[in-house]
Amino acid sequence: MIRKYLLSIVLFLTLFQTAAIAQGRNKFGSRYTNPFGVLSVTAGVGIAYYMGDLADGVNMKHLGLGPSVSLGAQYRLTEHVSARGELRFYQVSGDQKYSKNFQNNLSFKTFNPDLNLGLQFDLFSFNRQAPINPYIFGGVGATLLNPKAEIDNEWVSLAPLTTEGIKYSRLPLVFTGGIGVSFKTTQRLSLGVELCNNFLNSDYLDDVSTVYPNPDQLPTDLARRLSDRAPEIGEQPRQPGWSRGSAKSKDSYLFLQVRATYLIGNRMQAIERRKTRCPKF
Repeated sequence: MIRKYLLSIVLFLTLFQTAAIAQGRNKFGSRYTNPFGVLSVTAGVGIAYYMGDLADGVNMKHLGLGPSVSLGAQYRLTEHVSARGELRFYQVSGDQKYSKNFQNNLSFKTFNPDLNLGLQFDLFSFNRQAPINPYIFGGVGATLLNPKAEIDNEWVSLAPLTTEGIKYSRLPLVFTGGIGVSFKTTQRLSLGVELCNNFLNSDYLDDVSTVYPNPDQLPTDLARRLSDRAPEIGEQPRQPGWSRGSAKSKDSYLFLQVRATYLIGNRMQAIERRKTRCPKF
């Protein structure tokens, strides 16, 4: 009786140990890692596309494209969800010379930084180690607006000139959302492609939003010249109250980037790596 009891205990312990080992490995046979706290660094490079008042349709002669660069980090929360933060830089431009409102002759270029925090949702779990992993993401942040226009062979900052007679915030909120896919190239490095739309809580990315102001209310001659540039191409001066832009929809900018993600890991993984590098004899 005692022998059967002891045998049952041994059998139970054996089965329990086997189950524990199985739980510690995923179906691909790799070691299970607690996903919480796993840290990765990210970098991206690509193009930025402007969508605003000076682009009233897609014109292949002038797409307003510019470079975009991002540096950031991801902090894993669950098997499928990570917190992500990025510092990004982008350049976009627009020119009405290529639009249906060419007679207004407005244009701009801007190079801006922005900071963004959000969440990323992976299709496949972290421990699955999928070679291809699509994802979606969203977040919120802020960007610093610095639209400029060229006049007399010089680039002039437009915001301080209040070209519409309005002093607007140069640090608006930005809401982001997008999709991407990552391709695992090594145990730590993944490469991928990401499309991200950035919706500004402002219509002044391009310094254009509402109507032409009364020129007498503008602070300087330079402000008046850059507020109404129609006379430069032989058009009549715009009358106060005429439409200069449209405040119905706010500006946005789009990123298409090639991205790299490098897995740093968590504290326990770092300890295990040190043990592997420096075995004790």
